[in-house]
Amino acid sequence: MNQIKIEFPIKKDNNIMEIPQPSAPIRIYADGVYDVFHIGHAKQLEQAKKAFKNVHVIVGVSGQEETERLKGKTLMNEYERTEAVRNCKWINEVLCPCPWVISKQFIEDLQIDFVAHDALPYSSAGSGDIYQEVKDMGKFYETKRTPGVSTSDLIVRIIKNRDIFYNQLLELGYSREALNLSLPEFLCLKVRTVLKKVLGCQKRKKKEATTDEKKAKKN
Repeated sequence: MNQIKIEFPIKKDNNIMEIPQPSAPIRIYADGVYDVFHIGHAKQLEQAKKAFKNVHVIVGVSGQEETERLKGKTLMNEYERTEAVRNCKWINEVLCPCPWVISKQFIEDLQIDFVAHDALPYSSAGSGDIYQEVKDMGKFYETKRTPGVSTSDLIVRIIKNRDIFYNQLLELGYSREALNLSLPEFLCLKVRTVLKKVLGCQKRKKKEATTDEKKAKKN
């Protein structure tokens, strides 16, 4: 397949590129860790798919060893992350493991026309922005992030509500050992749970009493 040549600059209108649409598909590449695949990931890939009328979306999923070395521990392993992406309807092809930093040679080998990512600098692997070379080549297609939804945001939600999830899992039959709870941690969890129920009950009674007082004054 011959690489499609496109003139620059390119204007956008309603996020659709204003250029003649070629018969051969535009090859757009997006990469990431894609841990705990969520709506933010799906919307990014949807934007890539809809950038042109005819798009072939290639998604690079980072390998486990390199991800943990350069970014940190993931909740899902390499296979799970790859299969989650593979089952997204906006993609045509999945590559795993993919290079952490996209090179000119990689772009040429895969005949990539654009690389899709949000425009914020991504500092990693000793670079202030690992997408800078792609931007300099004029092959960067900006996608928008989904506010408030990221893997980190989801992990924060779990941590903030960890007692609730611990109790739910214990009720489902998981042992404290399976949840990596020591005996002291388990006992503290039970004490916190009881205290929250007591405090919640007191707040409800106080609210009910206040409501009754207001009704009595009106009468």
